[in-house]
Amino acid sequence: SPERAVHPQLNFIIVLVSFFIMSSSATSNSTTTTPPKKKNPWTPMAAGCIAGGIEATCVWPMEFIKTQLQLHSKAAGGAPLPYNGMLSGLSYYVRTTGFFSLYRGLAPTLIGSIPKAGIRFGLNAIIKDSLRDAEGKLTPGKNFVAGLGAGVSEALVIVAPVETVKTKCIELNMPFVSGFKHILATEGIGGVYQGAAATALKQGSNQGLRFMWFNEYKRIVTDDGEKKLTPLMGLFGGMSAGCFSTIGNNPFDVVKTRMQGTRASKYANTLDCFKQILSKEGVGALYAGVVPRLGRVVPGQGIIFMSFETIVQNLEKFTIFQ
Repeated sequence: SPERAVHPQLNFIIVLVSFFIMSSSATSNSTTTTPPKKKNPWTPMAAGCIAGGIEATCVWPMEFIKTQLQLHSKAAGGAPLPYNGMLSGLSYYVRTTGFFSLYRGLAPTLIGSIPKAGIRFGLNAIIKDSLRDAEGKLTPGKNFVAGLGAGVSEALVIVAPVETVKTKCIELNMPFVSGFKHILATEGIGGVYQGAAATALKQGSNQGLRFMWFNEYKRIVTDDGEKKLTPLMGLFGGMSAGCFSTIGNNPFDVVKTRMQGTRASKYANTLDCFKQILSKEGVGALYAGVVPRLGRVVPGQGIIFMSFETIVQNLEKFTIFQ
């Protein structure tokens, strides 16, 4: 069954991330030089929680339109959407169902965004500390591994169930509570974790690419930490990281969305979903929703990284977060 097919893929992802972390740690610890003092992991975790809530609220309308465009399959034979892009989609819902209809499905995402971002930034900091060399430095590859590990972890703990409920609520045009009850009644608890493997692949690659890009950007603009990162620098860094990661992993996002939709039963597993999209709809379908996704991710990542860096700088003024 599709559910049984998910477990080997998740195990493979977890083993792969663990291998990279362990091997990189072994390399870093091979020297006798005393490593730099590790930072308090509660600081990035707390800052991530706050920044995650801010970012999710600001950019949700774009996420709503992106999800609608990705759920619409050209091969499904259904009626075409009354819009074909982000701006036309935003205009359509404001005119027909009102501005606040653009925030349908925000509740489960907002509930999940706060702990999700906390896990992401907190675990990323912990993994980075374990991968640093004797001088406290990280290579782009290690930054990618730290982001990958944090992304897969947040996917399995928070993102998979929240994103599944969000996607089905949007597709069924139901509010959160009604949609959640409908999923439990028709599919059971397994329906809440539908598409977990695809979500882990998408989230892991997403955060790996973002943290790799942003940390390299931060290293360059601050001259290896000699200069302070200003909010404007954080905004531009986050926006460029969001653009880089979106273009790099949009196919995973499309497959993830399809595997979490109400018609996911027509796919045997994540790989079969990928193959069917390619054979029936072409390569272009793997980049469905990329423009509205860029419209949501680019400003969203600018907001979250700017907020995170600013919040961290302020939290570190308190003894408990030092």
